[in-house]
Amino acid sequence: MEDCIIIGAGAAGLFAAGAAVHAGKRVTVLEHMDAPGKKLLITGKGRCNVTNNCGPDEFLKNVRRNPRFLYSALNACPPAFVMELLEKGLGVPLKTERGRRVFPQSDRAQDVLDALLRWAKGARLRYEGARELMLENGRCTGVRLQSGEALRAGAVLVATGGVSYPVTGSTGDGYRFARQAGHTVVPPEPSLVSLVERGGVCRRMMGLSLKNVALTLYEGKKALFCEQGEMLFTHFGMSGPLVLSASAHIRDMKKYGYRVCIDLKPALPPEKLYKRVSEDFALLANREAANCLVKLLPASMQPVMLDVWGMDPQRKVNQITREERRRLVELLKAFPVELAGKGDLAHAVVTSGGVSVKEVDPKTMQSKLCPGLYFAGEVLDVDAYTGGYNLGIAFATAYAAANPVCRGGLPQSLATFMSIPAPCTVPSGCMCCAAAQTPRMRMPWRRSCRASGWRCAMWTVCSICF
Repeated sequence: MEDCIIIGAGAAGLFAAGAAVHAGKRVTVLEHMDAPGKKLLITGKGRCNVTNNCGPDEFLKNVRRNPRFLYSALNACPPAFVMELLEKGLGVPLKTERGRRVFPQSDRAQDVLDALLRWAKGARLRYEGARELMLENGRCTGVRLQSGEALRAGAVLVATGGVSYPVTGSTGDGYRFARQAGHTVVPPEPSLVSLVERGGVCRRMMGLSLKNVALTLYEGKKALFCEQGEMLFTHFGMSGPLVLSASAHIRDMKKYGYRVCIDLKPALPPEKLYKRVSEDFALLANREAANCLVKLLPASMQPVMLDVWGMDPQRKVNQITREERRRLVELLKAFPVELAGKGDLAHAVVTSGGVSVKEVDPKTMQSKLCPGLYFAGEVLDVDAYTGGYNLGIAFATAYAAANPVCRGGLPQSLATFMSIPAPCTVPSGCMCCAAAQTPRMRMPWRRSCRASGWRCAMWTVCSICF
């Protein structure tokens, strides 16, 4: 019998597995894909935005759904702890970029995944999916695998993710397990997703990436979101960090009308921009209007702006009136794009919705309806804006779930955690049975061998005796 079975070998599953293993627990991780952490590898465009370098209070301000639920978990496992664990404990140098986004210095998500696999070393990883939970007398006692095999455990942690990017393994199995245990599942919706335009303006600029622009999202006349950064025009609309963040604010597209205005020159106030436009036009006085935007906009955007502006490309620049220049300045400060909808769940970065947090203990992530059942990560009805916050949620909820599994035995300081990696200096062989097997890593926690009852903080025990 295992101490804990974790369903899902993603960021949350591996983080919880490592914490439990280093507290001396027997852990089995189930993964129905052929490799662990597939979604982790595509986060941050393959660079892996591991967390956000901010305090818990600032972090919670960026949680879109149910931030109060995360208060205890995030204070127990703040971004600083995750960063220190990765850097000092697991040997992954990190860097902080614009918006306090934290990435590995190598810009390789694979380095983060490898570190989490090292962290979870000692857990048994099985590439087999779970078919159903085993429930007895209202308690979760294990899982039944797709093969029909029954695995019993003192605790079962569901860390299966949501339904976004199903090719990475997020197929919604966690919702099925939650419903089996009687939980309410808030209908999943795409969040942090591309936006679909109404009309063909964006299609004409497909592939154009804009940097240092300001994007404002409007619901009717109300501004819901305004931020400066990067975005991308696509064949269906818009994408990029700014657009993904804005999408999290959109509710019912059918009920509310949404539009986006892009400030192409956020560093210049309208009057200074008007002066610059006038100076440019003075230099190009005898040129045609088709060439008057050369110094202001990228090439692929110039003909689009002329059409939106309503300017005849053949008209001479010196014939453009003051009012028309004012209109151009208005468009440069607020280029409009009407929205028709959001991208689908299959291409969303995260899933909004999931297991209702009203039915989960926020301190332990244990089900209030079914003892022995825990949830962590994207499967919960908690999501945040882009910037490393969603991975931070995965780590915090995983750590919170691991603590009761370990019966409160998790160390509270990284210094305690970090006597991990040094290999044992005792000669190869088991101190209980004298088997000539590769010894396990030396750990700082006192544990007992099942065969002899031997206890020591510096131990070498084979996998059989352990």
